[in-house]
Amino acid sequence: MAVLTVQIDAKTEKALAELTADGRSATDVVREALLIANRLRRMEVARIEAQELANDPDDLAEIRAIRRDLGEDCAR
Repeated sequence: MAVLTVQIDAKTEKALAELTADGRSATDVVREALLIANRLRRMEVARIEAQELANDPDDLAEIRAIRRDLGEDCAR
């Protein structure tokens, strides 16, 4: 297991104090924060990729072709 040493500013120190007020250790709080940050980053990357796919002219043309082949009623 790796060890991480960080310097925190006053704002971060206040946040850490609030998050550890319930008795959790700073280590547990930081681990949870890193996992949350990682999850948020993955979600943002997925959102950007989905937006790019939704605006892709080739994909949109394919969707229109499929709808045309199936008939509009089947595509809904």
